[in-house]
Amino acid sequence: MTIEDAKNQRSDITLQGTIEEKGEPRTVNTKYGETQVCDSYLKDETGRIKLTLWGEDIEKVKNGDTVSIQGAYTTTFRNEVQLNVPKKNGKLEVISN
Repeated sequence: MTIEDAKNQRSDITLQGTIEEKGEPRTVNTKYGETQVCDSYLKDETGRIKLTLWGEDIEKVKNGDTVSIQGAYTTTFRNEVQLNVPKKNGKLEVISN
């Protein structure tokens, strides 16, 4: 699936892309307690999408890494589509750096 396709799909998203503009992690409170979150962007030949990194995934990637994402879902926040990788059923894997 391409990033352009992923923007129109809500769940069960599998794609590959390159990490860019990885921001600084920040601490947020969720219903499960405190955790780290970090915004970045994922790009491919069709476009780019905001990728929200949570917990351990933050340390896995750096700018320029090519990653494979499975089981992701999208949300819309402030009129911007965002890609999220759920901890339970999702997977983010670095293919090359």
